[in-house]
Amino acid sequence: MTINTEKKLPSWLTLTDEGVTITLRYPTELNHVKTDKVVMRAPTVRDVRAAGAVSGGDAEKRELQLFSSLTEIPPGDLEGLKVVDYSRVQDGYFRMVEESEL
Repeated sequence: MTINTEKKLPSWLTLTDEGVTITLRYPTELNHVKTDKVVMRAPTVRDVRAAGAVSGGDAEKRELQLFSSLTEIPPGDLEGLKVVDYSRVQDGYFRMVEESEL
């Protein structure tokens, strides 16, 4: 008997080998353009280290800097997202970097 433990992706998330596309619940202005999608590329070790280097030990600042680098969206724009949409961005990131077994 095989049990499928892989998490089913929500309808608002598309996962590829290159990254994720997140559909926002509330369209918002990002990079001076109103949009309902955020595209995030897969991170490298360099991305994670660079975000840590500029955060001064602040975990929230590190996460915002990392997400900003991966999406090419300024941290201030990311901070302007509704909480439900920022949670989607977080979920997209963690689903993208988690190890999955076949």
